[in-house]
Amino acid sequence: MSECKTTVDAGVCRFKTVIEAVGDDMMNVTFKIRSECSAVRAMAKGLEGPIGIFDVLKLPFSENPVYCVANGTIIHSSCPVPSAVIKSAEVAADMALKKDVSMKME
Repeated sequence: MSECKTTVDAGVCRFKTVIEAVGDDMMNVTFKIRSECSAVRAMAKGLEGPIGIFDVLKLPFSENPVYCVANGTIIHSSCPVPSAVIKSAEVAADMALKKDVSMKME
């Protein structure tokens, strides 16, 4: 069982989000998401309980459960939190290494 804690600074909105993803031996991931953003908190409610890692990584995006829940709750399509949730799950399932991701606007 692995864990991944990810802190997201979403940008101009200045809302901080902390994602804790925990993988288990059955290839499921459980999330604990804390955020200053009410939309992200609503998304977190839709991701309660264990979710199979292959569902979390599912393509196309329109069938991915994280993006499906985000579609009904997140109000900005450029919000980086749904992507961070998926990346955190990938690490928690031992399918990726912990490596920071960033965007630099110039």
